[in-house]
Amino acid sequence: MEKTLITGLILAGGRGSRMGNVDKGLQPFRGKPMAQHAIERLLPQVGSVMVNANRNLDAWLELAAPVWADETPGFAGPLAGLEAGLMHCATPWLLAVPCDSPFLPRDLAERLAAAVEEHDADLAYAVTQEAGMRPQPHPVFCLVKASRLPVLSRYLLEGGRRMDGWYKDLKAVEVLFEDADAFRNINTLDELQGLDQTAAQAVAPSLAQVASCLSSYDPEALPVRDAQRIIREFVQPVRAVEKVALRAALGRVLAADVISPINVPAHDNSAMDGFALRGADLRPDAPVTLRVLGTTYAGNALGVVPASGECVRIMTGGVMPEGCDSVVPQEFVTQDGDRITVPAGVIRPGDNRRFAGEDLKAGGPALTAGRVVRPPDLGMLASLGIPEVAVQRRLRVAFFSTGDELRSVGESLEEGCVYDSNRYTIYGMLQRLGCDIIDMGVVRDDPQALEEALRSACENADAIITSGGVSVGAADYTKQIMAKLGDVTFWKIGMRPGRPLAFGRVNSNGRSAFLFGLPGNPVAVMVSFYFFAREALLRMMGAEAPLPLLRARSSGAIRKKPGRTEYQRGILARGADGEPEVRITGSQGSGILRSMSEANCMVVLHDEQGNVADGDMVDVLVFEGLM
Repeated sequence: MEKTLITGLILAGGRGSRMGNVDKGLQPFRGKPMAQHAIERLLPQVGSVMVNANRNLDAWLELAAPVWADETPGFAGPLAGLEAGLMHCATPWLLAVPCDSPFLPRDLAERLAAAVEEHDADLAYAVTQEAGMRPQPHPVFCLVKASRLPVLSRYLLEGGRRMDGWYKDLKAVEVLFEDADAFRNINTLDELQGLDQTAAQAVAPSLAQVASCLSSYDPEALPVRDAQRIIREFVQPVRAVEKVALRAALGRVLAADVISPINVPAHDNSAMDGFALRGADLRPDAPVTLRVLGTTYAGNALGVVPASGECVRIMTGGVMPEGCDSVVPQEFVTQDGDRITVPAGVIRPGDNRRFAGEDLKAGGPALTAGRVVRPPDLGMLASLGIPEVAVQRRLRVAFFSTGDELRSVGESLEEGCVYDSNRYTIYGMLQRLGCDIIDMGVVRDDPQALEEALRSACENADAIITSGGVSVGAADYTKQIMAKLGDVTFWKIGMRPGRPLAFGRVNSNGRSAFLFGLPGNPVAVMVSFYFFAREALLRMMGAEAPLPLLRARSSGAIRKKPGRTEYQRGILARGADGEPEVRITGSQGSGILRSMSEANCMVVLHDEQGNVADGDMVDVLVFEGLM
């Protein structure tokens, strides 16, 4: 059974009475809502996912969409949720799972679907059996025909509430699964917290553990590539998913493979204007005369079957007539009335014919998960008749600047104060990434204010970006507060500009967020963001988009000491010979923001690299499309 025939349903419509009247599925578990784990395991198995919930609908919509409430009133249990799902199911089959089962099998849909097909059944559900015990049915994990909705609705109307009672008159099959823990429900806060702590110790390594994989880790002199590796291995994707209309998908990250529902092209068709004929009629040593039966256009097949010695005039995209396998371009033939003459050797059998499914085959992936949707992708999805796609929820990023000397735009500028430019730069860079942004303004140099800001940011965002306060001269309380709230380390990166950097994860009231503490100098903020934070944020979005570097010829000498990575602002243009050529903008001070506005690229001089001579090739990061 193709997964596009199955809609997944997360059952989350209960009162949450065992969890302090909070929806179980929204409780944090392993750094994300518990239901998100179930969604992540279910989504690759089905065509789409929806949720049954009766409360906190906005929170559920952040994890998956659409969300449907019970039609049967009074919190009638999982059967009412199953009924709501069947009412809104647009596929022949519905696969239901509870929101509090984060370990559900990754082959659940495959095995249940195989059972219903083998037995021509209406419904299949999971069963487990431990040694010496009786079989344990799990009817809430079920695959059911959407057309059986009237049976369920009648059962509920009559007052029935048993999950295993409504299908007694249907053909149902049991499917035995060996791993009983895969169907484990988490029912209490103590159980949840105990599992979460165990999992955190077993699954989420600390920064020290990740750093220990490096042969010579030194936080006082960390090479760029080592810092990037640590961040890459420490950061985990945020897997919340939502369905959006096609036009709204531009710039979003696909959460699942998009499976083509049709062949593209749908039929064998002509690659050009000409005449469709049988390749067997062609002769390599003599011209061939054929009778023309009529004309077929794209979208309007003629419906005739040419015999030997016959052909059909065909337009580009026209469906190939039955029996024809070749097209001779119209400019290659001479025509006299209803007959054409094809010269010897102008085409070979099979030429100029496009096969059905040549571009995309039905059931094959059109686009893969993790791809950032671009304008041509919208066109391709539209050509497949796909109106909406599953995408990752937008990443929420909170950011603020630190420092008593900073003033926001519009405020008066006292002596010794400066306007806060970093927040506007960070805003623009985050906007380009497609993040949901929380601008928290300027936080003064005060321990309580900093802790309150970090806690608020952590509880409302997936990631936090700060500027300032991480250099050697910064107050000690910055390190103390960040360490108090989580697992954060301070590095001195072997780079210029942007040596100081803080990175880690902070926690507050059951929520966690990754933290990127950038330096305070304006240019250093941008360099640090692009070469450390950007890739990590994209990874959290579920995308892999490393920065592409271009090779260009340096138009002048550049002084550089080996042992650190340098990023110099440059202007890229075409040289006299048409090849890419780059020159630096002049003074490279880390506070000269004007140089970033003048530049259209950044010259990347790697750790081991020394002085650059005029004419040497260097790596260049082009700003176009990035900024």
